Amino acid sequence: MKKQTAASPEALYTQGGLPPIGEAIPLALQHVVAMVVGCISMPMIVASAAGVSSEDQIIMVQGSLLVAALAILLQAFGVKGFISSGLPVMVGSGFAFLPTLRSIVEQSGMAGLAGAQIAGACVGMLVGLVFKKIRFLFPPIVTGSVVLTIGISLYDTAVNYMAGGSATDPSYGSARNWILALITLAAVIVAGQFGKGMVKASATLIGMVVGYIAAAIWGGIDFSGVGTASWVQLPEPFHFAPSFQLNAIISLGIVFMVNAVQDIGQFEATANGAFDRPATGAEITGGVIGNNLCSLLGGILGGVPVATAGQNVGIVVTTRVINRVVFGIAGGVVLVAGLVPELSAILITIPQPVLGGATITVFGSIAMTGVRMLAREGLSPRSTFIAGLSVALAVGIPQLPNVFAGCPAWIGQIFGGSEVIIVALTAILLNLILPRENKEKLPQEKKEN
Repeated sequence: MKKQTAASPEALYTQGGLPPIGEAIPLALQHVVAMVVGCISMPMIVASAAGVSSEDQIIMVQGSLLVAALAILLQAFGVKGFISSGLPVMVGSGFAFLPTLRSIVEQSGMAGLAGAQIAGACVGMLVGLVFKKIRFLFPPIVTGSVVLTIGISLYDTAVNYMAGGSATDPSYGSARNWILALITLAAVIVAGQFGKGMVKASATLIGMVVGYIAAAIWGGIDFSGVGTASWVQLPEPFHFAPSFQLNAIISLGIVFMVNAVQDIGQFEATANGAFDRPATGAEITGGVIGNNLCSLLGGILGGVPVATAGQNVGIVVTTRVINRVVFGIAGGVVLVAGLVPELSAILITIPQPVLGGATITVFGSIAMTGVRMLAREGLSPRSTFIAGLSVALAVGIPQLPNVFAGCPAWIGQIFGGSEVIIVALTAILLNLILPRENKEKLPQEKKEN
């Protein structure tokens, strides 16, 4: 049998083979623009909460891009069932982690975050290994409540950035900041709701570009850090020396567990949508381990944790393009971006109102994803009680800094600043304790009413 080396358009719809490079590159770039915003905005938001220097911001953006690139390449070309799913997925910075990351750096700094991320990623890998045994703890009522809370808890971050990011800034809340934020938001809405194809897929990125141009015309961008960074630079391991603090580890460990469940859902959606079959146990185990291994590396390199990008799963399901070459090119583009600190220096010049205007729709979609998960579970009296009480406690408690003032210090440290811990533990306990409804009686009850 002769080895087939000629490029074929049909190869785009198989994992092997060589597709035409002229067709593979734009398809790869479509994936990149759909996920790269998170790799920029997440580390910038965390860096702002931590109060680090612009040089450290560059390191955080660089680290986030590098671990995302590694995860993409690992999922496509790694050993299936070991550290890879072997599925055509894109991986980027996980927004589900953001509220907890922000809380940790505010309390424990970057050292506490690095330690918690390394330890939490190990928890995530463990979930991949034993998921079948603990899956009962994370039904849709639990994961839906968690995802809904994550989205809600991020709203204040987006609005704060729209106003200027820091209340100590003299321009905070100014008309200029709000105009820039609304211009960005309007561009996102127009591109996302009226655009087609690649324009629609890259709506958030387009909004950031439009807002950035508007800010540049207005003369509000600080380019002082551009030109001082290196053009090519290898990452600096342990730039943020890790400090392992129990409360931070517990907080982030729970999020890693929940994120592993979400990753499993994305792997299932990809396998069903692209191959018309369920994901295998090896694909799920390898995929979860691979993503969390890269998140662990992120703790070493200064990058934020990664997660399978749901928007890119939608692109795969829609286009049916699954060739490894496409995902190899996409991973390569992100890798190159991560090795060029000068590019990261340009990215961190994005004004905070522009960042807020672009990401508020992303945060809104996270909350609505949680609503959809709860709706699929069914809004029965039991499920609405569990979700309502869990979300109410999770959103309400962190808003009151002294709510645990009379309790042991460790209670306030663990529960006082993390919405995710509160909603996850409450929803899990209520789901295990409360008696389940007899759904077979519901139709009869409706007839009697």
